[in-house]
Amino acid sequence: MTFIQELQARGLVQDIIPGTEELLEKGMTSAYIGFDPTAESLHVGSLLPITLLMRLQRAGHKPYALVGGATGMIGDPSGKSAERNLLDMDTIQKNCEGIRAQLSRFVDFSAGNPNAAMMVNNYDWFQNFSFLDFIRDAGKLLTVNYMMAKDSVKKRLETGLSFTEFSYQLIQGYDFLHLYQTYNVQLQMGGADQWGNITTGTELIRKKCGGEAYAFTSPLITKADGSKFGKSEGGNIWLDPNLTSPYKFYQFWLNLKDDEAEKMSLIFSFKSVEEINGLIAEHRKAPHLFLLQKALAEELTTMVHSAEDLAFAIKASEILFSKTAVDELKQLTEKQLLEVMDGVPQVFVPLSSLQTDGADLITFLAEHHIYSSKGEARKALQGNAVSINKVKVSALDFKIEAQHLLNNKYLLIQKGKKDYYLAIFE
Repeated sequence: MTFIQELQARGLVQDIIPGTEELLEKGMTSAYIGFDPTAESLHVGSLLPITLLMRLQRAGHKPYALVGGATGMIGDPSGKSAERNLLDMDTIQKNCEGIRAQLSRFVDFSAGNPNAAMMVNNYDWFQNFSFLDFIRDAGKLLTVNYMMAKDSVKKRLETGLSFTEFSYQLIQGYDFLHLYQTYNVQLQMGGADQWGNITTGTELIRKKCGGEAYAFTSPLITKADGSKFGKSEGGNIWLDPNLTSPYKFYQFWLNLKDDEAEKMSLIFSFKSVEEINGLIAEHRKAPHLFLLQKALAEELTTMVHSAEDLAFAIKASEILFSKTAVDELKQLTEKQLLEVMDGVPQVFVPLSSLQTDGADLITFLAEHHIYSSKGEARKALQGNAVSINKVKVSALDFKIEAQHLLNNKYLLIQKGKKDYYLAIFE
């Protein structure tokens, strides 16, 4: 299979300019993807462009990652229903630095590599570009009719579109022109919502240089319910372990629905298409084993974080969902415990409440709304439905004492099979 054919087999090509496949088959091609610095970390939704750059480099081509230090000051209207808040320069610079550091984990920037990746920031060529120079050099190349015909513009006309946002496609198009002239970048890749902006770039290259430029886009990724991919109940799933723990990252993939797991395996996994199709067939025979989700969670947790983080994520899962993980739970450090409990509802309790003869468990469960009343808490204890630090509790007169606390501060309360609460005694 050619590079484009493999991407098509994975469902990664939506729109493509004729001749793109042939260009990539001729030899090493320089291609780029833009990253929007709206946050200091990339998230799971950014993994598609990241893996496209990785696949491109592994196929022998030269990837360019463009960080939009200049365009980030404006905001892309594509796919947006309203104009977003503009970021200040210090915030954008901080975000760009964070993205640079993250991308270096995925693509090879080694100077000795003939197809070493390059990172560029469009602020470098826009910072001294005057408005008059820009409208002379770029603005005169496109008609207003051409720009108005773009879907990203037409969809916003009803709600209102500022001149700032209207100019975005021209600025992004100029990025492509600059990279074409400076680095001989002939190909741009991006999400399907970027097609209008990308083809504006190819048009500028044609009119300004008389050159040929190419592009393809990938479908936007959504979850089975149509919601934005990359978010959980707690918000974005970030690639930065300080924002989303490796354990929670691992759990995100493990909790994919079956149809999502099939689709995401083809999109994100670096296993061959044949191997993934084989895994899908195995998974369909025994979906209760979650073979597909486990394989994807393990591969991506290792790729984004590390093998050590994967090992801990698996161990943490066993602790949380195993009935016999009491000793392992007690061995966790405070940092590890908080990673495992990331996202678990927290209850804050004065440590002084344990300093006499302990705290009555039934009263504690009701007062902190783990159960709606003492009567309901009593029934749960009688029904063997309450665990403290993974140990079932049925005694109606059970007292929470300091000796029960993990790391002298925490108490893990399990309600039924799946509901956890972390009590923090301070």
